[in-house]
Amino acid sequence: MAAKNGSNFTETAALVNLPARAFSVMLAEIDDLAELKVTLFCLAALLQKEGAYRHLRLGEFLADEELMRGLAAASATVSVADTLQAALQKTLERGTLLAAEVALGGASQTLYFANDQQGRALQGQIQAGEWQPEARDEIAILPPRPTIYGLYEENFGVLTPMIVESLREAEASYPRAWIEDAMRYAVERNARNWRYVKKVLEGWQQEGRSLETNERDHGRHGKYTSGKWKDYIKS
Repeated sequence: MAAKNGSNFTETAALVNLPARAFSVMLAEIDDLAELKVTLFCLAALLQKEGAYRHLRLGEFLADEELMRGLAAASATVSVADTLQAALQKTLERGTLLAAEVALGGASQTLYFANDQQGRALQGQIQAGEWQPEARDEIAILPPRPTIYGLYEENFGVLTPMIVESLREAEASYPRAWIEDAMRYAVERNARNWRYVKKVLEGWQQEGRSLETNERDHGRHGKYTSGKWKDYIKS
């Protein structure tokens, strides 16, 4: 089946490293769609945490709009909150996730961890009274960072095989931040085509690029619309 907008899922999706065993267990055992969605969300979200105290609280599940929409679609007969709670309970019964109760702000809260070495150690520390979460332990879950393929689709148009190959070459030749900034630079100047982006990248590579260069670039629109790059700007 062709992708909806001509792109390939593996080319545009952000990548998350998950243990191979997680997939073997999930594919072989999980038969509840809500449980599968919650498990995948939790494992991916925990990877965004830093330090030794990686955990999720109920509010972090509820705050993720995409997860909530997915759970609403998975079970139309009960509330999303109830679907989430039931799915979390299944992950605990299966042993995919671990949980521990803590007292925060005078109320009991449940913390969730992956059932790995770090998660088991953290659960043990909480149960032994050796660790209690504080406000600084709460780390916001950031939305997935789009790939350059996703950025291209959002701002320039449909991906073609030729454009995909050009983007791959750019990834191998320039820092990701350069590609993102060059795309942004092109969009700000209504130059929504890859040839212009490529010329910007080539110019930065030839002339050198620094923070000072970036600031100067934002004031040099005339150079690119009237000089050698004018042919790359769509009117």
